[in-house]
Amino acid sequence: MKNVYFLSDAHLGSWAIQHQRTQERRLVRFLDSIKEKALAIYLLGDMFDFWNEYRYVVPKGYTRFLGKISELTDMGVEVHYFVGNHDLWTYGYLERECGVIVHRKPLTTEIGDKVFFLAHGDGLGDPDHRFKLLRKIFHNPTCQRLFNAIHPRWGMWLGLTWAKHSRLKRADGKETPYLGEDKEYLVLFTHEYMKTHADVDYFIYGHRHIELDLTLSRKARMLVLGDWIWQFTYAVFDGEHMFMEQYIEGESKP
Repeated sequence: MKNVYFLSDAHLGSWAIQHQRTQERRLVRFLDSIKEKALAIYLLGDMFDFWNEYRYVVPKGYTRFLGKISELTDMGVEVHYFVGNHDLWTYGYLERECGVIVHRKPLTTEIGDKVFFLAHGDGLGDPDHRFKLLRKIFHNPTCQRLFNAIHPRWGMWLGLTWAKHSRLKRADGKETPYLGEDKEYLVLFTHEYMKTHADVDYFIYGHRHIELDLTLSRKARMLVLGDWIWQFTYAVFDGEHMFMEQYIEGESKP
């Protein structure tokens, strides 16, 4: 079979990222380099730093990225898009115009003869009560309608400003390093989930912006995909084996 690719967290358009255009071009060059080898591509959330579709308006920019994923789907490559906590406000544009398959909840699926649990990762075991409250507000249909009543000029400014503030709260704009198996909430969630779902071979997440490849049992393995801001990391499944790799301008290195 052809390869299946997994990546997440590009945060395209972020006002906290100085190299926005270079970053988008690098992502597009990677997607172009795998288009003949790809059976499917899973984008596990936060590909945009803020994405909100209005009835007759879509966000400015991202033409290289949107054009490339449209080319991929036109070629017959399945592109799966998982909404994250920065880009959940999609109401049909990506499906209709770009041909992607949008997922709003974690997905358990079979690829080859392996079982995958795929999710962005936000809200899974996270103990932060403030984040949980914000997540409920962001996902609430009434709150979404009220936000979309704001003129797009101000709505997009508010969203991008919030996203920039969220990133700049972190040291150097980067996430907290790996906390260890006993403290990392996605690891704790996965161990608990495995108790009732022993059939899963691979758990794959985004969200945390750390590169992690963790063996959980003889059968199960957990991966966190890093990001496409600083790390440019991704996972690839060739039908038998799973690899974590890094994209370095024209070549992939394990």
